[in-house]
Amino acid sequence: MTATGGLLGRVVDFAHALRAASVPVSVAEEIDAARVLGAVDLTDRGQLREGLAAAMVKRAAHRRAFDILFDLWFPAATGEPTVGDPDADTDTDEDAPRPRGYGDPEADALRDRLRELLLAGDEDALRRFAREVVARIGQGDGQAGRQSYFTYRVLRRLSPDTLVASLLDALLAGERGGLAEKVARTTIAERLAAFREQVDAEVRRRVAEERGIDQVGKHSVPPPVDQVDFLRATRDDLAALRRTVHPLARRLATRLAARRRHGRSGRLDVRRTIRASLATGGVPIVTHHRPRRPHKPQLVVLTDVSGSAAGFAHFTLLLTTALREQFGKVRAFAFIDTTDEVTRLLGPGIELADGVSRMARDADLVWFDGHSDYGHAFEVFAERWPDAVGPDTSLLILGDARNNYRSPGLPTLRRLAGEARHAYWLNPEPRTQWGSGDSLAPVYGQVVPMVECRNARQLAAFVEELLPD
Repeated sequence: MTATGGLLGRVVDFAHALRAASVPVSVAEEIDAARVLGAVDLTDRGQLREGLAAAMVKRAAHRRAFDILFDLWFPAATGEPTVGDPDADTDTDEDAPRPRGYGDPEADALRDRLRELLLAGDEDALRRFAREVVARIGQGDGQAGRQSYFTYRVLRRLSPDTLVASLLDALLAGERGGLAEKVARTTIAERLAAFREQVDAEVRRRVAEERGIDQVGKHSVPPPVDQVDFLRATRDDLAALRRTVHPLARRLATRLAARRRHGRSGRLDVRRTIRASLATGGVPIVTHHRPRRPHKPQLVVLTDVSGSAAGFAHFTLLLTTALREQFGKVRAFAFIDTTDEVTRLLGPGIELADGVSRMARDADLVWFDGHSDYGHAFEVFAERWPDAVGPDTSLLILGDARNNYRSPGLPTLRRLAGEARHAYWLNPEPRTQWGSGDSLAPVYGQVVPMVECRNARQLAAFVEELLPD
């Protein structure tokens, strides 16, 4: 096989890996990616990366998966690095403050070099240093006959976050405060994040050389943000989800508006159509339809905001309030062991972090001990807001249905569900866990249809079905 053929084959395998990671790459885009090879300088890895990204990536959310897999299939280097960068300036300012006292001379020396590289901001030198430190201090105990490298070993030994104060002093020359310090802190945070990513990439490359690219690729790419389980979402995942709320709401609103336009004719009026067909010998050439009566449901959201379900609840509240124009009216209620209305805290233009902090500070959500009590929450909701649920209302309940072995409040829930036009329950837990421990999901599911809603994709699909044609 020629060198070009080998590179083409790698592009094809790379496209398969992207598809396996939920990055949609069509055959036409795969052909475009092959054409990129003849249009860029193959000795310039940056050109190759951006050229393939232009051909194969359609959404910004897929770029991280692309970059991770690109580094595996087209690594910057292979094999062992040269330990000790001959071009590195190892002379450091002895008067500059830097973290010491770890009792680890090797780590102290590497930390000094990292400090200088972070100050210089040389990405190539930082990448070479990441390769070196992974080789020197990243190896851990692995399976018999195999080496294993771990990012946490490198970061634990170097403790790069302890360099922040020293880097700030060097960048600001001791002058703290104001815009200059904010810019310096942002710069330092970005460079530290870039170094961590370079260490991650080097660890993945080494493990891929040992165990195969395909195996490592399957476990290295995080799922798309709309497929991240709400209950397992990290702080970064939740931040990424917050950024998707309004784009997701716009896409849903556009899709629903188009669906309504296509359905304006209404249902077929059989009687009028048959009467009109008498003029054409009984052949219904012209059909008649009943006037369509557009209906925008009023939406009431009743959500558990305790514990790990809080991220799911807050994201869902944001999405439904962002879609408020698709509903006649939206009211939001939150509870832990008692209920309070939080509609005012989640209005247009309010950031999730602000809404959450205001909810925790201003809303009356705790009655007894701050543990979920669905039964008492339902009773308080029905008593304090008896007119919230009516014949034009869609009632949406959010929560994992874990009631801490307390009274479920089934009579109140049945009455609320009976008064509503529609009632639904979204549960962020996997269906396989319903009914385990203190979960009352099967019991509540007999009163209100319960839907598994573990991620933003499932939530968007449900909201689209919730809104009428």
